[in-house]
Amino acid sequence: MKQISGGVTAAKGFRAAGVHCGVKHHKSDKKDLALIVSERECAAAAVYTMNRVKAAPVYVTMDHLEDGTAWGVIANSGNANACCPMSHENAELMCQYAAAATGRKAEDFVVASTGVIGQTINIAAIEKGTPAAAAALSEEGSDGAAHAIMTTDTEKKEIAYSFTVGGKSVSIGAIAKGSGMIHPNMGTMLCFITTDCAITQEMLAEALHETVPKTFNRVTVDGDTSTNDMCVVLANGMAENDLIEWKDDSYTVFQKALLQVCTHLARAIAGDGEGASRLVTCRVWKARSEESAERLAKAVVGSPLVKAAMFGADANWGRVLCAMGYSKAPFRPEYVDVRFSSDVGEILVCRQGMGVDFDEEAAKSILSQDEVVIDICLNEGGHEASCWGCDLTYEYVKINGDYRT
Repeated sequence: MKQISGGVTAAKGFRAAGVHCGVKHHKSDKKDLALIVSERECAAAAVYTMNRVKAAPVYVTMDHLEDGTAWGVIANSGNANACCPMSHENAELMCQYAAAATGRKAEDFVVASTGVIGQTINIAAIEKGTPAAAAALSEEGSDGAAHAIMTTDTEKKEIAYSFTVGGKSVSIGAIAKGSGMIHPNMGTMLCFITTDCAITQEMLAEALHETVPKTFNRVTVDGDTSTNDMCVVLANGMAENDLIEWKDDSYTVFQKALLQVCTHLARAIAGDGEGASRLVTCRVWKARSEESAERLAKAVVGSPLVKAAMFGADANWGRVLCAMGYSKAPFRPEYVDVRFSSDVGEILVCRQGMGVDFDEEAAKSILSQDEVVIDICLNEGGHEASCWGCDLTYEYVKINGDYRT
C-alpha cells in the first residue's frame, strides 16, 4: 500500500470542487460549498450519527442511498440545516441544484451540511453557487472540497492510497471534517471516501461497518455527538479489477486499505480537536477482550481531568486509573501498569496499580510533545485497542463560548 496525493480525486473517474457561495456570509473568503462527482454510477454505503436529533441532510441521504447507489456528493459548511424551518425541503433542493448542474437526478446525490444548528440555511446562495462548483469540477479539486467542508477545523483532512487487487492498481481517497462535537458514536464528523475498486454494495457496506467501529468510533474530543454526522463511501469500479463479491483475499486487501484511510483521518480529527495543543492516544493492551480494551481507552481519552492534565503536561496517572474505574469495563486494578510516552521517550508511572518513583521533569518533557501516548497494560489477556483524543485547553472554551454569535 502506497500513500499518494489526490484525496477524493485520486481514484479514477472522480472530480471535485470547493467554492465560496455565501453560506458563511461573515467569512467571505472561506469556501463553503463542496461538490464531488463520479463519471460512473457508484456502489454506495454510509453510516450516520446515532444522535436521536438528526439533521435533514442525514434523512435525505438515507432516502437517496436506499438503492445502494449514488453519483456524487454536495455538502456545505457554515450551517447545519438542522432543527430549523424548511430544513428537509432545503436539503432536497441542494440535491436538485447538484443534479441540474451535472446532468444527473436529485436522488443520485448524497447531501451533507455542517455548522450552526437552528438557523435557516441560505439556500439562495447555494442555488447560485452550485453551477460555479460544477464548472470548477476537476481531478485536482479535492483540496478545494476539503477546505469547503471545514468549520472550526484548523487544517484540511485529506488522504489517499494506492494498492493492488487481483493484479489491478486500485486507489482510495477521502476528505473529512471534524474538530468539535466529537465523541464516539459513529464518528461525529463528515467523511467522504471514494474508490475506483470494483466491489458490490453489500461488500462495500460490510467493509465500512467493520472499519468505523475501529476508527471513527474510537475518537473523542468533547463528549458531544453531533446531529449531522455521516461517513459515506462511493465505489465506481473503474479500476476494472475482478468484482469483489464475497470476503475473499481481495476483500481483505480492500478492507485493510479502507482501515488505513479511516485511521489516518480519525487521528487527524483528534489531533485537530477544538483548541487542542496535542494529540492524545490511549493504548490498552493485554486485555480480556478488545471490547473491554476499547471501553477503557475511550474512558481515559474522554476524561476531562485526564485531558486537562495532558494540557498541563502533568503526569497525574491517578486520573487515568480513575477514568478506567468508571468505564464499566472489567479489569483488575492491582494488575495495571501505566506508562506515558512520546517521541522523546517513555516513563513508567504506575506498576500493579501503585505509584512508582519517577522523574517529574522527564515526565513533563514527554507530555509536552505534539503527540503523547498513555500506555496501559492490564496483564490479563491477549487483546488490545487504541483510542484517540486531545487535551482540553482554554481555547476550547473560548471557541465554544461564542460559536453561534
